Order: sequence, then C-alpha cells, then structure tokens
Amino acid sequence: MADHTELTADDATDWVSAHADQILQHLTELVAIPSIAFPGYDRTVLDTCAEAVKALMTRAGFDEVEILSEPLDPKQPDGDRGGPAVLAHRAPAPGAPTILLYAHHDVQPTGDLALWDTDPFTATRIGDRLYGRGAADDKAGIMVHVAAVTALNELLGTDHGLGITVLIEGEEEVASPTFRAFLDRHRDKLAADVVVVADSANWAEGVPAITSSLRGVVDGTIHVKILDHAVHSGLFGGVVLDAATVLSKVIATLHDEHGDVAIPGLHGIPGQAQVDYPEEDLRAQAGIVDSVRLAGTGSIAERLWHKPALSILGTDLPELNHASNTIIPQARAKFSLRIGPGVNPDEAMQRVREHVEALDIFGAEITLEPGEKGSPFSTDLDSATTQLMLSCLRDAFGTDPVATGLGGSIPLTGDLAEVFPEATILITGVEDPNTRAHSANESLYLPDFYRCITAEILLLARLLNRARS
Repeated sequence: MADHTELTADDATDWVSAHADQILQHLTELVAIPSIAFPGYDRTVLDTCAEAVKALMTRAGFDEVEILSEPLDPKQPDGDRGGPAVLAHRAPAPGAPTILLYAHHDVQPTGDLALWDTDPFTATRIGDRLYGRGAADDKAGIMVHVAAVTALNELLGTDHGLGITVLIEGEEEVASPTFRAFLDRHRDKLAADVVVVADSANWAEGVPAITSSLRGVVDGTIHVKILDHAVHSGLFGGVVLDAATVLSKVIATLHDEHGDVAIPGLHGIPGQAQVDYPEEDLRAQAGIVDSVRLAGTGSIAERLWHKPALSILGTDLPELNHASNTIIPQARAKFSLRIGPGVNPDEAMQRVREHVEALDIFGAEITLEPGEKGSPFSTDLDSATTQLMLSCLRDAFGTDPVATGLGGSIPLTGDLAEVFPEATILITGVEDPNTRAHSANESLYLPDFYRCITAEILLLARLLNRARS
C-alpha cells in the first residue's frame, strides 16, 4: 500500500470542479436510458443500461467488471431472471479495508407524461436543478461512486491500496426480489468493512444528512369474495352487499379514529429524532390540501420515520366507463405497510393476515395474499466510521450534517446487515425535499450532487489514512 499525503477538502473540491462537466455528461447519458424494471416494460433496456454502467466502471479503473443476475424462481434457473446488476471489484492491499459502494440503475415508470414539464428521459438543466427520471433516484448515486473512485485513482495513484467493490443493482424499484439470493451467491466478492448505500436524501438544499434509520416494508393483496358471479343489482340488491362496499369496510378497519394503524403488534423501537419537522414544510413538500388534517399521533418525525404506516395502493374494481348494472362479486386491494426498526417483517405480515381474515363482514370470504417484504434498519451514530462519514459531509458542505430517519424503505439494507453483520452501513444520498423522486418532474440539485461526490472522495481517502495509522 503506497504512502500518500492526506487529501484535503480543497483537493477533493477542486477535482470535482475540474471534472463537473464530464460527470454531468455521463449522468445525462444514463438518464436517456429508460431502464424501468417493472413487468410489461422492455427488459432489453435494462441490459443496455447495465452495459453503460459497466463501461463507466471500466473507465473508472476497474479491471474486474461483471454483469450478473439471479433467476426469479430458484427452482427454474433457466427461467426469467432479475434485473441485471453490475459488479466491479479491486482487492485491497494488505492491511487496507474494503468499501462496498451501492446504487441502482433501474428507475420508476414515468406515470402520466402530461404531468411532466420536460421529457423525462432527456436530462434538462433548469437553473441549479437537473430534471429527468432517474436524474436523482438513483443514477446520480451511480455517478457519485464513479466520480469518487476515479478521483481517488487520479489524486492518490492507482496503487493507493483501498479495496473497492461497486454494486449497481437493476431491480431496486421493484423491491429487489433476487437481491438476497445475489448476496448469498456472491458473498465473498461483496464482503466489506464499510458499505455506502447512495440512495437516500439530504435534509434540505445545502444541508447534508446521514440516514440513521429506515422503515421496513410489507405488502400484499386483500381479497374479498361475495358471489361466484355477478348478478343483477335490481333483482338481488338489498340482500347482498357488493364486494366493493365490503372491501371498503375492510379498509376502514386498518386505522383508528386518529389515523394511526389499528393493527396491534406493529410498533417497534421508539425513535429519537434529532431534528424537528415543521408541519408547514411537510405540507409544502407533499402538496397537502389546506383543509386536510394530518393523520396519526406523536411528532411528525416519529410518524414519518419510526411508526407504522399503512397505505392502499390500488384496487381491482370495474372502471366507471365499463361499469354494468350488476353487484360486483369480488374485489381486491393492494396494501403497503411500512414498519419501524425493531419490527420483524414476517411477524408484521402475519399480524395483518390475522387482522384481515378475522373480520366478519356479513360473512364475506376475506383472505390475504402476501407480497414482498423488507426489514427495517437502524445504524449506530456513535461508531467511529459513522462519525468519519459525518466529518466528510461537514467538510464537503461547509455546514453540520444532521442524522435523520427515512420513512421509505430500502429492503436490501436489512439483507446487507444480516449477511455482513460486522460491516458499518452508511446510508447517504443526493436527493432533497424538492427532488420529487418517483413523481413527475423528478430533479437533482446539482450543487449538492457535487458536494456529495466531494464527501465520498474524502471518505475513501480517510478510510485509507485510518488504516495506515
């Protein structure tokens, strides 16, 4: 392992400034690839994006770069496969640590194109923001890693000795169905002392954050059956409730009068938020209608980051334009349940099943079909590596970072913590409250994007220096 002078924040900042145009160009090229992993979309586009990421990794100095995927059904190894992942690796010098850098190249569907002000797959700069699907979530995360590794090689020399593995997943937006199998199969290549998951958000424009906790997720489908077939609403209405009405009664039992989740056993470890979340900020960021009262009890941060939250994502009911004058015999609703740290997702799924299937609503058949699940996550803010990351963010942004929870879920984080229990997992990201990830007009705040690159360059260099000391 070569002995090099310690990098300063100015060194890293100057490098990023000199390479900003090139970094932005590579990000623009990635945004142009509509890499949607959802069923019904062209799978070959995901492969194209994986090849583009592989080329970036090769350009960043990795000799060992692979595109890998796992079968969706382990019993059918020749069947359909999960999204292609890009895995790049360089071994550490003796005594040096290894860092695993994670991001994902798949993106959300665009939704209604009429809601976009720009072409979602043409990266468009307006002021300090870059608009486009994936511009922030999470192709910017890819470029943070690519730029940081490239900078380390150029500033310290390719013989710096730090072990670096980069994993760019291709199915995160569809809940990473094969990620655990991928981890188990490639455990030796992915083993690391430190893991950086670049898929989260900063507190505000210009204010960096490290994500100290994530809620887990459990989803599934509630089925209601009333009749074997549809019947005339005039001939039989009055003695049989339609499935839509019964389903609505089922849904109404999921929350209490305050808007808290009414299913017992879903509350985990109480959180201790380090920041206040003003209601006016929440309303502005979420676009909440003025007359709508907030649901739930406790502080806003606690409700968003630690307490359970249950949402109905969609229903199977006849469209209005195709509604016949019949009693609907069956109906379905897909739910998503977010669970806080300390709650086991398997137990949470069982709790929802028990609640739903114990209901007696005019004797209707009510069943639950389990879906995907992911574990919650929390980190030790006092660990030396977490404190090192906070110092890098402070030096890159010029202001103190904050530790925040995140109401969303990154299911793979729980898998990483289980497979590599000795590794320190750091959750960072380039998003901010105005990013609108998953929504129309997703955007990236470029000044913070470049600062995040600076922070990661400093982290890589300081991990090396710590190993030498």
